[in-house]
This record gives sequence, C-alpha cells and structure tokens, in this order.
Amino acid sequence: MHLSVSIAGFVLIYIILLDAFETVVLPRRIQRSFRITAWFYKVTWIRWTRMASHIRSNSRREGFLAYYGPLSLIQLLGFWALGLIFGFACVQYGLGEHFQLSGEKITFGKLIYHSGETFFTLGYGDIVPTNSIARALAVIEAGMGFAFLGVVVGYLPVIYNSFASREIEISLLDARAGSPPTATEFLSRLGCCPDQAVLDGIFRDWERWCADLLSSHISYPALLFFRSQHGNQSWLSALTVMLDVTSLIMTGVDGIHPDQAKLTFAVARHAAVDLAQGVNAQYDPHAPERLTAEDLVLVRTELVRHGVRLYRGEDAAERLGELRMLYEPYVHSMAGRLRFTLPPWIASEPKKDNWQGSPWDAAIQARSLEKPGHAVEDHF
Repeated sequence: MHLSVSIAGFVLIYIILLDAFETVVLPRRIQRSFRITAWFYKVTWIRWTRMASHIRSNSRREGFLAYYGPLSLIQLLGFWALGLIFGFACVQYGLGEHFQLSGEKITFGKLIYHSGETFFTLGYGDIVPTNSIARALAVIEAGMGFAFLGVVVGYLPVIYNSFASREIEISLLDARAGSPPTATEFLSRLGCCPDQAVLDGIFRDWERWCADLLSSHISYPALLFFRSQHGNQSWLSALTVMLDVTSLIMTGVDGIHPDQAKLTFAVARHAAVDLAQGVNAQYDPHAPERLTAEDLVLVRTELVRHGVRLYRGEDAAERLGELRMLYEPYVHSMAGRLRFTLPPWIASEPKKDNWQGSPWDAAIQARSLEKPGHAVEDHF
C-alpha cells in the first residue's frame, strides 16, 4: 500500500516538473491534450469571468478582469509548489523512515509538514530522516526548493518585460488610430501624409510587433490574460486594427503600394491564428458582422473627407470580404474567450484620445471660467 503511494508521488513530481519546464523554459506551444497549466487556466478563468459577470459597471468589470493575469501567475507558482510538496510527502511516506524528536507518531500529515519545511529550506530539525533513501529525498527536495525560487526570480521579470514591450506600440496607437482604435481613424489621420515611406515605416514597426507578440505569447501564454493600462485598449484590439488597415490597403487605396502591407498582414494573421489555438478558442459561426454594407459606405465617405480613396471596383467588397474571412473568425473567437471587445471599423461617435483626457480637466476648466474677463483669445 505504501509503495503505491510512493509511486503516485513520483508520478506527480514528474508531471509537475514537466509542466513547469514546458511553461517556463520550452519556447513553443505544446500539442498534448492534457497539461496542468492549461487545465489550471481553463478552470480559474471560467470562475473569474463568472464573478466578473456580476459587476455591472464596464470600467469596474474591466478592472476586475485585469487582476487575473498577475494573480494567475502567483497562483500557478503556488500550485506547482504545493504539488511538489505533496508529491515528496507521498514518496517519503512509502520509502523513507523518520524520527520525531518529541517521540510522537509520524503520520502522513506530519510528513507533508516535513516536506514543506524541507522544500522551503526552513530546517527546523523536529522531524529527521533516518535512512539513506529518506535523506537523499530530503536533499533533492531542498535543492528543488532553491530551483523553484530561481524560477520565480527569473520567470516574473521576463513576463513583465514582455508585457512592457507589448504595451509600447499599443500606447503609440492611441494618437494614430484613436481610443478605441479603428482602421478608418488610422487611415484618416495619415491622409494628410501621402509619403509611402512613412506608411511603410509604420507597417514595418507593426510587423515586428506582431512577430514579437506571436513569439512571446506562445512562449508565455499567461501574457494573453494581461490587459492593457486603459480599458479601451488591448493587444487584441491593436492586432485587429492592423489587420483591418492592411486589408483595406491590400484591397486598394489610391496612391499607396500594398507591398509592405501584405507582409504586415501575413505576420498579423499568423499571430491571430496561432494565439487563437493557444487559448482554445472555438469558431463561432454566429459571430456578429463587424463591417456591414452600410458601414463600408460610411468608411469610404469618411476616408474621402481626409483625402484617402479606396478602390471602388465591382469586386472591391468581395476582395475585402475574402481578406476579412482570413482573420475575423479568429479574433472574434479570442475576444469571446478572453472577454475583450473588438474595435469597430469606424467609430460610431467622436471620442477623445486617451492622451487628451485627464482627471484634472474638469477642475481646470471650471477654475478658468471663474476668472473674471477670461477669454480663450487671451492665450494668443
């Protein structure tokens, strides 16, 4: 009976170490049907979103969801630690012999305590292994505790460096495409700047951003759950807008060559497909239409106002629709899985960019109005 407990402990230790290696060290997505980390995120995310669904305020709900990413890392590391402690206690229960200084009987519960103090190298010495196997197991577990500390110290900075790198381009998108960003706003703000080199330079930056997003979020899937600093921004919104913009240019825009747009679209679409698989997103045949025929007319009209003319051939809508079908099912499925809101093709009403807003604005404006004889012209 005790031997079977030890075997189960060895199996548990092996599974946890393999899962930690695949999650932290191995830089690729694992195709195996069951993984502890994947199961952990599936179960905890479903429960977290259920709690969030009871929050009526959109901003508060988004803030609550933002806690999940960082907390899930701490919970996952703690889950691994508890699993290893329990696994070593099982092995010690079947193979080791121990002596307690107070002369009390050694129970499985006390072996879990002994395993915990060994793993975290407390070294109280109140329970002592008395045979060679038990001593060897204690040394191995203590060494594994040091390795676990190294994982914590090394893993978290890498995660946050990748997160910070991702957010830089998302923040830059605020002034270029609005808040939330839209493809129409992006092209409208560049309408006064017809230089092909400028647009290609922006697309090259986003091509690299999409490649970095794909690499980092496959290597560290927890980043998929990290939300941006502003509730109207997200990595999925930025990716979707860039796919929308490049789709329009590939369909045809007067005076713009689509060569660099095609390269950016290819990498962005690759990221959308692979990351959708990473979160086990499911295809939704009933996903809402993002760009209706009426919306497309509004997009054309708005772009013309800013000097951007889309291709108007009979096959224009069909060409754009074919490109959209290459990525929209994936971004729709990820939005549903991760509780993100996809950006529209054109904003329904004008809104201030994030950089234009401040919690002081109302107070400053009220104070300026209180000044006698104050007029806007006084500043010029």
